[in-house]
Parts: sequence; C-alpha cells; structure tokens
Amino acid sequence: MKVAPIHRAFQKYKDSVQHFIVHTGQHYDQAMSKVFFEDLELPNPNVYLGVGSGSHAQQTAKIMVEFEKVIEEQRPDLVLVVGDVNSTLACSLVGAKMGVRVAHVEAGLRSFDRTMPEEINRLATDAVADFLFVSEPSGVKNLKHEGISDEKIFFVGNVMIDSLVHYRQKAKRSEVPKTLGLKPHQYILVTIHRPSNVDQKLSLQRIFSVLQRLSERLTVVFPIHPRTRKMIGQFGMEESVRAIPNLILTDPLGYLDFLSLMDSATVLITDSGGIQEETTYLQVPCLTLRENTERPITVEVGTNQLCGGDLESVVPKCFDVIDGNAKRGTVPELWDGHAAERITEIIASRI
Repeated sequence: MKVAPIHRAFQKYKDSVQHFIVHTGQHYDQAMSKVFFEDLELPNPNVYLGVGSGSHAQQTAKIMVEFEKVIEEQRPDLVLVVGDVNSTLACSLVGAKMGVRVAHVEAGLRSFDRTMPEEINRLATDAVADFLFVSEPSGVKNLKHEGISDEKIFFVGNVMIDSLVHYRQKAKRSEVPKTLGLKPHQYILVTIHRPSNVDQKLSLQRIFSVLQRLSERLTVVFPIHPRTRKMIGQFGMEESVRAIPNLILTDPLGYLDFLSLMDSATVLITDSGGIQEETTYLQVPCLTLRENTERPITVEVGTNQLCGGDLESVVPKCFDVIDGNAKRGTVPELWDGHAAERITEIIASRI
C-alpha cells in the first residue's frame, strides 16, 4: 500500500529515474502477496528474495545477506524503504553500509515503547537514512529531538492515504460485503494480531468475551490473522469462539476487499497502526487495543481512541458509537492523496 503510489508517481520521471522493486518475502503468504500486487496494480517485483519466516534476528539477517547481493549487482543511487518492519531495517542497514543513500518513507513515527520490535526498526532506520519522509507533524518533532538535521527531513503527507484515495471507488465494487450478508454501517470490523494481545490465553479470552458482548448489538466481522488463528487453536478456544452469535470469522482479505469493509463499518476495533490512519481519513470511529500509538495525530485530530489494556472500556465506547455518539475527527494536514508525488519530486531533483 505504501509502495504502489510511489511506483505510480515515478512514472512521471521514467526518462530520468529507473526504479527497481525488491520483494523481500518477509510477508511470505504467496496467495496473499499475489492478491495485494493485483489489487494495487503493481508489476511483478524485479527481485523476490523469498526469506520467509523466522525469529527477528534470523529474518533480518537473511534479508541483509540476500539484499546485499542485489545492491552489488544493481549499484543503485538510492535505496527507498517504507514502514517499520524487519525488511525496512535490514535493507536500510545494507544500503548505508555499502555507501548507498537511504530514503525512509514514514519516518519519525514513535510509540516510545521499546518493547515493540517496530520501534527499534524505526529508530535504527531513521538514524542511518539520508531522506526522511514524514507523514505527520509529530515525526518532524521526534527527528529533530533525535538530532537529525533539518535538510534531511521532509514533511510530505501519508502514502497510505494515497492508496486509499486512489482505490476507494474501486473497493466499493467488492462483493465481500454482499457475500457476508452485511448492510452498510450495520457491523463492527475487527483486526487483532499483536503478540501483546493474542499470545497470552487470558488476554485472548478477554478479547473474545468483549466481542461476544458486542455481537449482541451488531454483527462482528473478524478477518483473522494467521497468528491469531494459530493461538486460538493452541489455547483450545475453537469451540467457544465458534459459539459466539453474530461473529463472522473470515480468512485474511486483500486490500480492496478489506477497504470496502472498513469504509462501511460502524466502528473498527484494531491493534494495527495503518488502520488507525485509514479510519481517520474515512471518518470511521476506531478503538485501538494498545497502550500507545506511534501515530498520535489519529488521536489528536482523528477518529482514533486508545483503549490500552482496559478491555472493559471497549464495550461502552462501542455502544456510544452505535447510539450515535461517536468521536468526531478531521483529516490531518497533507493527507490528500499526493504524498507520493511530493516524495518522487524530491528524489528526482536530488539524485
């Protein structure tokens, strides 16, 4: 979702800038990967590293070893990385150590929680990057506080919103809501996968207890992450989960299908970072099951509310939304669908 708008925006500069797409294979579900490339109209990657799963150290190391070979062969002028996953960190470190400039899209975001692996990835990537493309004002403040020079920092907006704006109408043609028997604004959409929420039996049981109470008011739709599904099985919870009325569990969905569901949901319950941003743009209320967020703008001006570990607060907050008392928000500055154009203009003028 972050690479697709940048790929499109680079078409304007195809006579002067060649770009080369590397898929590390960190997100290794081939079926899902194929769906996302098709949904986002991306070309097949120039290189697929196929690193697969593993511990953080194993996965990061595999990517570094394989990506180093790509750098040696291609000799690029710039390595552009997005987000905060292990691929982001690994490719940034390889680029920086091999003397290639690094650009980080979505730089400066901070949860200030170093128990999150993503926070370490963000900090290390920004420390070695030469171009830091920031999506919200907090990112600029954080980078300056960390001693990053002003000439490296560019407040450009949010490429995730570029994708949302570009594909929103296309997503409305999805058949998934009809297939699931859903009526617009008459269901709750859920995505939960972070270890802090799903890797402990008691925590996962409490989450499904909340969903059961919510299902008494509205249908609950839960496209279930492989990690969450695995833990349900490991904890022997399959039967109790299946018994919840009005709970629809689906396999993970492609980008367009999920966007369609998100756009017409009454409220989102999530622990995902990107969904906090997308719901803010869509003006859909969002309850985030985390103690903190690296995207504070979604709380400050958007529709997001942090629930932390207080799962009991989720039910009344959801009922407030259902009863017409939802938190109202506004769209943050530069979340206008043109962030990728600003990024590629800066890159094209400087390499």
